[in-house]
Amino acid sequence: MKTATLLIIPVMVMISCKNEGNKPKDNANDVKSEISFYTTDDIKIYGDLYEIDKEHTTLLLFHQGGSNAVGEYSPIIPRLIEKGFNVLAIDQRMGGQAYGGCNRTLANIPSNHIGDGYGYCDAYNNLESALDFVIESGFIGKKILWGSSYSASLSILLANKRQGDVNGVLAFSPASGGPMKECLPDEYFETLKIPLLLLRPANELENESSRVQFELAKRFDHKTYIAKNGIHGSSMLVKERVGSDIKDNWNVVLSFLGRIEQ
Repeated sequence: MKTATLLIIPVMVMISCKNEGNKPKDNANDVKSEISFYTTDDIKIYGDLYEIDKEHTTLLLFHQGGSNAVGEYSPIIPRLIEKGFNVLAIDQRMGGQAYGGCNRTLANIPSNHIGDGYGYCDAYNNLESALDFVIESGFIGKKILWGSSYSASLSILLANKRQGDVNGVLAFSPASGGPMKECLPDEYFETLKIPLLLLRPANELENESSRVQFELAKRFDHKTYIAKNGIHGSSMLVKERVGSDIKDNWNVVLSFLGRIEQ
């Protein structure tokens, strides 16, 4: 049996964020502010908040392993801003410098926290603390979780636990391999009653555990999508990364968001 693995395994070392690389363009930067908050185990999480109106829907964007908010989402956020969404994109404790950005959370972790056995499942509190930050900051519109790879799996867990606070979840290529064995989302497809969209590129369904997970989501009437033109995680929405047309991918995502907005 094949087992799905995470796309990028982060190296747990101190990094520098002198040059963040890619940045969102124009309209996104006009409403952007850098924020930070603490998790329950005292890790300072850095992120970027794009505020349009606190009454509008807020999207909480979480990156994949080895990545960061700016690197993964800089080509995606401007389109979401154009649609009128508030966006919070954070640098999780499990990440790195993929896609040209820098993980500020990792760069500022005290030396006594480095190499302490922190794993992918432990990053769950990074996501839940982000949701609490949005709520405590007075955003009264709907809240939608958006996860990529390992954070897609954790987003499903968070959505299931906080169904009273979350209105929907997008899960791009949710990780299903060994590093996630203690926090796989599969058992929550039955109990999750808010809208879920699970997306994968076609080639990932060649992997048995990914295919089983995908079919399980369908069995419990969650929306699923196979991207003919796509790659792992949220990057299936970035043409330069996919190397071909991604219009259908975006149409599915925006249609799902639109139905929650109604």
